[in-house]
Amino acid sequence: MKNPTLQIEKIVDETKDCRSFFFESEKLAQAQPGQFFMVWVPGVDEFPLAASYTSDSDGTFGITVEAVGDGTRALYDSKIGDHIGIRGPYGNGFEITGKNILLVCGGRGTIPLALLAENAAKKEIKIDAILGARSADKLLFKDRLEKATNVSIATDDGSAGVKGFVTGIADEMLGKNKYDCVYTCGPEIMMFKLLAICEKNNVPMQASLERYMKCGIGICGSCACGSVRICKKNVMASSELKELSAFGTEKLDKAGRRVKA
Repeated sequence: MKNPTLQIEKIVDETKDCRSFFFESEKLAQAQPGQFFMVWVPGVDEFPLAASYTSDSDGTFGITVEAVGDGTRALYDSKIGDHIGIRGPYGNGFEITGKNILLVCGGRGTIPLALLAENAAKKEIKIDAILGARSADKLLFKDRLEKATNVSIATDDGSAGVKGFVTGIADEMLGKNKYDCVYTCGPEIMMFKLLAICEKNNVPMQASLERYMKCGIGICGSCACGSVRICKKNVMASSELKELSAFGTEKLDKAGRRVKA
């Protein structure tokens, strides 16, 4: 399996926990919001990360990582000039539909949605966004969202915006406003609750799911969610999610055991 290495060209600290790395590749810069790359840190690990920045004009793209394990820590500590293996893009991206949309972003789930917001804004689509995190210092891509959308904020500890969860704000906004589609990424329990809110308000939803991934190309099955291999179809519509019994309930862990989602 071809796994080219690319040189880190630029590094940006996004929050105290998250850091973005930029590379040059005209092919990989074509990634759509919601698609992901398999990122290999030589000698450490390979893991999936969503595309967080793309630029058609200069062929650059970015990935954003929080150090939560050996592989992501090794990437987080990498320097400009280091070489990282990156293959992809994989999965299917969000499909932008309608003229008035709502983004519901939970934690690192903001990564693909910030790119989606920028692409949708170029099409002159009216965008509202709800950005959530545990605390104010963990609000990811707040500035990027504010440039492209009307942003509401929720934090678990109340240090910024409303004290509570993004689903509470989403319930209020969907009851007051008419949206053509809701886009979401974040903790699965958040997206599971949001699906019920969207169904109540008869609004379609697209969600980007995350599962444990090894091959990234639909062979190993470690990312299986019911009958769907998430590496092949990570963005799913509400109609598809309703038919997926494992959504919001169970997933496979690193050893292939079924655990609570």
